[in-house]
Amino acid sequence: MNKLLLIIRREFIAKVRNKSFIVMTFLSPLLFVGIGCFVGYLSTMKADLKTIAIHDETGHFVREFKSDKEYKYVDLSQVDLKVLKDSIVRESYEGLLVIPKAKDNNQLQKGIQFVSNDSPSVSFIDDMEEVISKKITTENFQNAGLDTLKINQAKAKVSINLTKASGEESLKGLNEIKIIIGGAFGYLIMMFIILYGNMVMRSVIEEKTSRIIEVIISSVKPFQLMMGKIIGTSLAGILQFLIWALLGLTAMFVLSTMFGVHMGATAGMQGQAMQAAQHVSGSEIQMYIKELWNLPIATILISFIIYFIGGYFLYSSFYASIGAAVDNETDSQQFLLPIIMPLILGVYIGFFTVMNDPHGTVATVFSMIPLTSPIVMMMRIPFGVPLWQIIVSMVLLFGSFLGVVWFASKIYRVGILMYGKKPTWKELIKWMRY
Repeated sequence: MNKLLLIIRREFIAKVRNKSFIVMTFLSPLLFVGIGCFVGYLSTMKADLKTIAIHDETGHFVREFKSDKEYKYVDLSQVDLKVLKDSIVRESYEGLLVIPKAKDNNQLQKGIQFVSNDSPSVSFIDDMEEVISKKITTENFQNAGLDTLKINQAKAKVSINLTKASGEESLKGLNEIKIIIGGAFGYLIMMFIILYGNMVMRSVIEEKTSRIIEVIISSVKPFQLMMGKIIGTSLAGILQFLIWALLGLTAMFVLSTMFGVHMGATAGMQGQAMQAAQHVSGSEIQMYIKELWNLPIATILISFIIYFIGGYFLYSSFYASIGAAVDNETDSQQFLLPIIMPLILGVYIGFFTVMNDPHGTVATVFSMIPLTSPIVMMMRIPFGVPLWQIIVSMVLLFGSFLGVVWFASKIYRVGILMYGKKPTWKELIKWMRY
């Protein structure tokens, strides 16, 4: 046990004292915020103004198209159509909308064309189709002798108010916010499992190629050495996460204070008191912040740490055994893809399944499977997951780790002293039988 603790201490100190670890611990949150701000800035930038030529032989539709900051519509109905199409080839215009004459509207709506060199965006085509459809629909009403004014007045626009069963007012878009929060934690687990797993693998490869490993295992069992590297690196990762959580909570507290939302007051408000506070604030931003504080933050943070540890232990066992089996990182690539694929699968299932049906069969099953549970379950927790499911998922995860580490230690024990030969999957399976 003393030797294992010495290895853990050595690996932990080596990682924590590394300059890149210190820099990235405090720089990474700033990088994420900076990237978010940069993406937001890019989304607000004005796109280049695109000129769209309209050749309307009916004369009924050209006035319906209004120019905006992105598209400028030019009426060229009097210009010869062949000349206009040649101008599109020369890229004088972004595109040409051709509305031909027709016997009736049924024939007209099938003969409209848009000519361009490049494929236009789906949203742009949808907007043009909507403008033309509204105009044709209005003409159809008039031809049928219907009063379009009364029809427009009779149209209803429904806006559903969301309310919780407890009587509190809810907000639209909360599910999207929850999947963003869960997705962020799930993606962080995936990213750092890969990052710290690769650290373990590189550390094993370096010690193996420098032949230091031969000296180390003369006084330490290979299993102790492997576990020491895994646990030491995981402790460094947990320290990094705790620092980020502290920084994140501090930032959220500052944000709440800036918008006048106090954690203690919000936590104690229930029923009518909460609704009264929302009415007094009169701000959706305050309501969203309050909803964020109502999320199971403690469960999310605790589960994040536990799932990171369990997922990291599980996958680092694979990484350590691969590092022991090969002589360099190039040889390790053939074994890494099967390890990374379950992590990628977990992310895809999380974003495409959990968002639509967080308590469905697919999301529930994959949140129990150990290879995907650290990611999928973290994406489900913001939606409210029964405690028993979380406990079962964690038990299966750590139970699988014990089984995997037993097999991985056999590969590690044999491969750590193997040099000069590229191992195959067949040989790895053979080593596990020793």
